[in-house]
Amino acid sequence: MDLASIRIITHDVDRLARFYEAVTGIAATWPAPVFAELRTTSGTVAIASAETVAMLGDNAPKPASNDSIIIEFQVTDVDAEFARLHEMLDDVVLQPTTMPWGNRSTLFRDPDKNLVNLFSTPTS
Repeated sequence: MDLASIRIITHDVDRLARFYEAVTGIAATWPAPVFAELRTTSGTVAIASAETVAMLGDNAPKPASNDSIIIEFQVTDVDAEFARLHEMLDDVVLQPTTMPWGNRSTLFRDPDKNLVNLFSTPTS
């Protein structure tokens, strides 16, 4: 079994796709007007309109209500990425910091308030 993607349900696919295009440097593909994908070498960030899960009724994911998942991207240089993105970030949760286990991380929230972590691992 392989993880194919993480799908974020949103009220504004365009806005969230533009945000993740800026973060990743990857252009989104649009299989449908209500669905965008950003394919990295290790997985896909899918962004979909709430209407794509409407058939689930009361069990459908609710846009902009996540408080339990961190979307993580491994990068080469956390500080350089933070400097590149800083002006567009509305909610920085953690400035670039070296964690007790050695990773360098910065955390911020996307426009729907999902937590995003850019991290790098220590070099040997």
